Amino acid sequence: MKNKSQVLVWSLFDFGNSSYAVIIVAFVFAVFFKEVVVSGESIGDLYWSIGINISMIISAVLNPVFGAIADYSSNKKKFLFAFTILCVISTSLMYFTGEGTIFFALVLFILSNIGFQTGLTFYDAFISEISEPKDYNKVSGYGYATGYVGSVISVLLVFPFKDDPNILFVICAGFFLIFSMPLFLFLKEEKKSNGPVKINYIAYGFNKVFNTLKNLNNFKDLKNFLISFFFYIDAVNTIIFFSGIYASSTLGFSITELAIFFLIVQITAMIGSYLFVLIGDKMGIIKSLNINLIFWTLLTIAVFVTNDKNSFFIIGGFAGLFLGSTQSLSRALMTYLTPLDMKTEFFGFYALMDKTSTLIGPLTFGLVSWISGSQKLAILSVGLFIIIGMFLLKKVKVKEILK
Repeated sequence: MKNKSQVLVWSLFDFGNSSYAVIIVAFVFAVFFKEVVVSGESIGDLYWSIGINISMIISAVLNPVFGAIADYSSNKKKFLFAFTILCVISTSLMYFTGEGTIFFALVLFILSNIGFQTGLTFYDAFISEISEPKDYNKVSGYGYATGYVGSVISVLLVFPFKDDPNILFVICAGFFLIFSMPLFLFLKEEKKSNGPVKINYIAYGFNKVFNTLKNLNNFKDLKNFLISFFFYIDAVNTIIFFSGIYASSTLGFSITELAIFFLIVQITAMIGSYLFVLIGDKMGIIKSLNINLIFWTLLTIAVFVTNDKNSFFIIGGFAGLFLGSTQSLSRALMTYLTPLDMKTEFFGFYALMDKTSTLIGPLTFGLVSWISGSQKLAILSVGLFIIIGMFLLKKVKVKEILK
């Protein structure tokens, strides 16, 4: 491995931001918003999906443009720091949310999620700087596994603060800030001299993105992967966004039961991330991804037919195995397919697919849940996107890259 100390410093950021992914997006704030802010009304699912979509659309626009600028200026760390601070401040202000503060809570969630989601583009683009191609899968997997260690700790924090979630939002912000600092202080970013010193960065960013879009057919496998990724990650993200709300609303989970459920998911996700580092190196990235997607399809069917809490705990444990590994394998494959001199820009497109896909999944879930009154039908509906993504993945050919 190229530089183990740099990989460790990089991974600690994943360790820190996992607190936001668990406590805000998937668990405590998601449930708090539905049960407290919106007073348990079914339209809360639709409000939540609108908040997700707004934040993802904005992030989707920002990612490739700022990614192109970051490649040109070699300023990934500065962009990552700015978006991290946006997330941290907005999350800490969630302390002041409560019953009836629907607009205020949604604005804070939108701002924090823009910071979290957009920052990931610059974070992911460091993989090719801190590792060799043969180690991309390992580094990506180790990053996610370290993140899930942070997730386990974050879930454990829920138990002492389950009766005062507002304080937990502040703790989450602090956790993210503290463990992101090593990256900003110690990670070395490759610098390059590129073109004139004074340019209009925004104009450059948009022009570069439009030119890349015009020439995307020159990167056939990359284009096919991004389209496939668009569909299957849509379903995975939707499940993450609504898992806590589903368990609380449909199965009647208490906060303690939800904490235990997410603890199981994070532990198995950590195991899955390590496990698929080995499987990915042995079988290849695409075969390993297909295994993940087959199991995701079966799991959505299992959620649809189950009616009791014990079965949902078991399903959650299996889902965890494929949660981190799906994301990790996707990131590793993207790194293999991406030209080194355009890494942040193309990871911006990767993020663009990730974010814009949420126009479909969460909105589909929210609408189906609201119209039918059944979250079971809603979860089944997003399983279709996994199947579409799996078939499209067959078009991606990268054997010569993975040798």
